[in-house]
Parts: sequence; structure tokens; C-alpha cells
Amino acid sequence: MNFLKGSMKRIYNFEVADKIRELLMDEDKVLEKEMFNGLCFMMNDKMLICVSDHDLLCRIGEASAERELEKGSCRQMIMRGRASKDFVYVALDDVVRIKDLEYWVGLCRAFNPLAKSSKK
Repeated sequence: MNFLKGSMKRIYNFEVADKIRELLMDEDKVLEKEMFNGLCFMMNDKMLICVSDHDLLCRIGEASAERELEKGSCRQMIMRGRASKDFVYVALDDVVRIKDLEYWVGLCRAFNPLAKSSKK
């Protein structure tokens, strides 16, 4: 069953968001923000992972993205006609098992210290 929650513009799967919240419980600097048409989890003031109604947007870095794209387990984020090399989309159907979600959250966490902060 797909439970959705959010404002009129931003809808996300709150069951997956709750699971991500649990996986990030031991982190001190995690914030939640509505953006990218979903709920994004920010760690150390950097986007970590975002859940929408059908996908996860994962910030895993270019090297991990290339490996995962070769496996066919995700698709590249395209923004304004250009590939965003650090970001991939993962279908929520592919993270039904907690170990699959843990895998993607782990990739995001591993890249976070290397990720650039957005300009403020």
C-alpha cells in the first residue's frame, strides 16, 4: 500500500520517509526539508536523500553513480537537459526490503562528507 503525505505541491511516501528517519536516527545534524517535489533529508547542511511518491533521489557521488548505473539499479538525474553526476533516482519498488533501503542510505551517507555544500 502506498501512503502519501505532504502539501498540495509536494507529495511523498511517508512510510519510506519514516524508515529513512529511523536509519538516520544516530546522526546529529539531520534536517528535513520539502524540496525536489518530496521530502529531503539534509545532513551537515547538504542534501543526503529525498523521497517522493515514486522515487528516491540519492546523492551518492559520481563514482558510485557510475557503478550503480552500470548495474541498472537506478537512473541518472537530469536537470535542465544535463546529467547531475552525483545524483541518481531509485524506484521505491526497488527499496521495499529494508536492506535495500539501508544500502542506498549507506551510499548517501558515505558520500556526504565529500559533497559540496550548496551556496547560501
